[in-house]
Amino acid sequence: MENFVVSARKYRPTTFDSVVGQLSITSTLKNAIKNNHLAQAFLFCGPRGVGKTTCARILAKTINCFNVKENIEACNECESCVSFDEGRSLNIQELDGASNNGVDEIRNLIDQVRFAPQLGSHKIYIIDEVHMLSQAAFNAFLKTLEEPPKHAIFILATTERHKIIPTILSRCQIFDFNRIQIDDISKHLTHIADQEKVKAEPDGLHIISQKADGALRDALSMFDQIVSFSGGTITYEDVIENLNILDYDYYFKVTNSILTNNIADSLLLFNEVLNNGFDGHNFINGLAEHLRNLLVCQDEKTVQLLEVGATIKEKYITQAKASNTGQLISFLSIASTADTKYKASKNQRLLVEVMLMQLCSIEDNTSQKKKP
Repeated sequence: MENFVVSARKYRPTTFDSVVGQLSITSTLKNAIKNNHLAQAFLFCGPRGVGKTTCARILAKTINCFNVKENIEACNECESCVSFDEGRSLNIQELDGASNNGVDEIRNLIDQVRFAPQLGSHKIYIIDEVHMLSQAAFNAFLKTLEEPPKHAIFILATTERHKIIPTILSRCQIFDFNRIQIDDISKHLTHIADQEKVKAEPDGLHIISQKADGALRDALSMFDQIVSFSGGTITYEDVIENLNILDYDYYFKVTNSILTNNIADSLLLFNEVLNNGFDGHNFINGLAEHLRNLLVCQDEKTVQLLEVGATIKEKYITQAKASNTGQLISFLSIASTADTKYKASKNQRLLVEVMLMQLCSIEDNTSQKKKP
């Protein structure tokens, strides 16, 4: 049986241009290589799964490439590139700060730094999760980081910049990686689905992108999980069932009950949500997000802030026409209060039910409605 390779590894970017959602950083790194303005220490900061280690490897490979292309990408053909791709490069070394966080490991690294590269122009050291280094290890590393040999470049990566001592920070060129936008993740998942011959509904991929919370690696892991579950076809229903996500339809139905002042229907819908195994706090936060989305649909200028699939977007625009800005602000205020009180409440179900009763009891203020 052929070994399965997870999508996060199989489709890991190998060039600057294939990195998703970090254009400003990749452009800066390419210009630094082009103009020979390379710092001797880089610090890549940001949440998990946004491309820090990937960019570090691409940067290291491109710096040592003998025949860098006109678009400042590695050629993948020279001895340096081939040895890197095959995992036998002696000039590019990776160190995991989580498992090699002692002073002895850093001293060993410092001893290696003194030797010039055998192949290529630089010796490059990538230290992942650098915030895990001990205080003694940081202190041992300081002098080398301050005055490294000309052939040495350090690329540090961390998810917790605040744990790194200021003296280390002051010696690094710092790059802050952003959470990847939902649309960027969705487009990337669509590309992978096409490559893997997987039929995927856009709304389903959009839900995966939202659930990933800006981390592309998480999105790819969920994508693989859904493909295994559904057998090669990804539907919206499969995604919400497998990832345990509360369906948008519940919020549309509850909001319709609120807008028509139907307390009974809203309470029955909430009971159905609880019977399906969802938490009351999850319901409050989801409803607040739903109301926020309706609020941004009140104006054509702010509809672009709506981060949902095309089909669901049309539903939001339709439901937004049945409400007005004043109503929605009042709804959000009540939901926010319930969210604040939820954890301290001794009867959490009653708290949510009272919230729904209050929402259903707000009368429409026609004076606040938008003019046709």
